[in-house]
Amino acid sequence: MTGARALDRARPEPLWAQLLTDLRRRLEAGEFADAFPGELGLVGEYGVSRHTVREALRRLRDEGTVVAGRGRTPRLAEPTEIRQPLGALYSLFSSVEAAGLSQRSVVRTLEVRADGVIAARLRLEESTPLVYLERLRMAGTSPLAVDRVWLPERIAAPLLDVDLTHTALYTELAQSCGVTLTGGREDIRAVIPTPAERDLLAVGPDVAAFAIERLGLVGTEAVEWRHTLVRGDRFTVTADFSARGGYRLGLTR
Repeated sequence: MTGARALDRARPEPLWAQLLTDLRRRLEAGEFADAFPGELGLVGEYGVSRHTVREALRRLRDEGTVVAGRGRTPRLAEPTEIRQPLGALYSLFSSVEAAGLSQRSVVRTLEVRADGVIAARLRLEESTPLVYLERLRMAGTSPLAVDRVWLPERIAAPLLDVDLTHTALYTELAQSCGVTLTGGREDIRAVIPTPAERDLLAVGPDVAAFAIERLGLVGTEAVEWRHTLVRGDRFTVTADFSARGGYRLGLTR
C-alpha cells in the first residue's frame, strides 16, 4: 500500500517517530523516486505540526537518506560511493568512515571451526582449527558488504572475546593478537549475488557485486583468508598510475 498512513495520537510513541517510520516505509517502496515532499506538504498530508515534520526530517538527514536545510525543499540524498585503492592493504572500516558514513557491523558468526579447503589456502594442515568471522558490514543505515574471514586459531583466538561491531579487524588483530599484516594477494571479480546474498545486502536482481578474495601475509606466512561480497552500486575500485611506472592489472581467463 502506497501513500501516507494515519498517525495514532493515542499511542505512546511520539508522532515524529511514527512519521519517521512511515516515511522510511514509503522510501523503501520507491514512492519518492521523482521528488521528496516538502515540509508543508508533509504537514498537510499527515495533519501534524511543522515541528513534528522537522524532527522526522532531521533523523532522515542524520542517517544520510535526505538532504534538507533551512529554507530548502528536502530531497533524496545521492548514495555515497565507497572507494578502495588498488595495491594497498586497505581497511573497509576506514574507507567507509572516510566517505563520511558511520561504520557498523552485524556479527553473524564468530567461532572456531575446521575447513580443509581454507586451511590449504593458508598453507596449513586441513584439520588446523581456524577462527571464522562473518559480518554484515553497514555504511550508515544501509548494508554494504558481507565479509567472511578465516584466521589460524593459534594467533587469532583472542578475537573471540572482542566486540567487533564497530572496529577495524586489523586494528584488533594488532592490539589483541600482536599481528600486523605486511602484504598479500587480492583478486577482485564481478559476480551476481545469490538470492540469500541479495536479501542480506538489500539489493534487487539488477545489482551486481564485487567478490574480493584476499590472502593476507605477515612476511611470507599466510595468516588470513578473506572473502568479501560488496554491493556494486556503492563501491568503486581506483588505481593511481604514472607515465613512467604505469599500473598493472592481472586478468584471469
